[in-house]
Amino acid sequence: MIYVGIDVASEKHDCAILDREGNALCDVFTFANSRDGFDTLISKLFLFSETKDFSDIEIGLESTGHYSNNLVNFLHEKRLSVKVFNPLSVQRLRKAQTLRRTKTDKTDAKFLACMLFSDDSKPYEKSVAQMDELKTLTRHRARLVKETSKHKQHISRLITIVFPEIQTVFCSTSLVAVRELLMQFPSAETIAKADIRKLTNLLWDASKHRFSRNKAEEVRNLARSSIGTSNRGTSFELRQHLQSVDFLKQQIKELEAQIKEIMLELNSPILSIPGISYTLGAVILSEVGDINNFATPSKLLAYAGLDPSCYQSGKFNADNTPMVKHGSSYLRFALIQAAMCASRNAPEFKNYFAKKTAENKHYFVAASHTAKKLVRVIYSLLKYQKQYEFQAG
Repeated sequence: MIYVGIDVASEKHDCAILDREGNALCDVFTFANSRDGFDTLISKLFLFSETKDFSDIEIGLESTGHYSNNLVNFLHEKRLSVKVFNPLSVQRLRKAQTLRRTKTDKTDAKFLACMLFSDDSKPYEKSVAQMDELKTLTRHRARLVKETSKHKQHISRLITIVFPEIQTVFCSTSLVAVRELLMQFPSAETIAKADIRKLTNLLWDASKHRFSRNKAEEVRNLARSSIGTSNRGTSFELRQHLQSVDFLKQQIKELEAQIKEIMLELNSPILSIPGISYTLGAVILSEVGDINNFATPSKLLAYAGLDPSCYQSGKFNADNTPMVKHGSSYLRFALIQAAMCASRNAPEFKNYFAKKTAENKHYFVAASHTAKKLVRVIYSLLKYQKQYEFQAG
């Protein structure tokens, strides 16, 4: 066997090639992150491969997000076996090997090649195109939602400046009627001077006939005695944040439609679990990938970072240890959200959550226990491609 370690970077990659005895077959070399660079790597591997079909070659590299995507796809096209290591595991193993603070791209490449000797994990299997598309879409959605939240925080801040009393009139400043009102009249001063008929029509239409003239008069009277202050700068900023929220919401709506289309194509059994929507199911599926990469449900649990940490020394055993949280944060968040949805819709999960809360466990602790149960169910459904069956208890 020939073992190849590749340290991935944005513009170039460093590569070390070792034989089965751990001896270097050539000096560590650098190749560009380009088609010519990839061809250089293949030509080097061809020199050392005895089978010439690369079946005697194993390649190891760290998971580096988008930097390694094109390289991994290229290697799979060439029928090469690729192992993608967890960066945290690599870092800790590297520190355990030496007391020296020596870290270079070339030494990293050689260390990755050496890791292939002792690592017993299965090679990374390229996921189907739909899974890659789902991961791109769901992570993009997460970023859009986060960006929307930031704009909403700015809107809340500006409202307390221009018209703080409006929060006492409406149950939430996130209502469509409130956003439309502030879009047209971005300060207490402009609302106080507005024509009552225009205010009434705006609130009536935006609230789908929920708010009438009485609400419009209440808002205008409150605006006339408001302590809010405003100028062209704050009014302009408020309008732009409101427009950004509307734009992002439309983007998220279109994105979710695309996610739903792919989920319908996959027809995954995960959707048979009550409470799991297309979007939530897509996050879980895309982050898990091929379920066959996980030998047991506990390994899937560890990948999500939901397994509890353990500390024992001598006769001491620590209680109430926190979750590890070293896995996929997207998957962990989605599983907890899905567990809470399932606990409201499926008797099996509802009873389990109630059992944990009856044991005087904190809400979030009970939620994490329910998520662990959900992981076992999801593992079974995906492993054996069967539908979820309702259970009485």
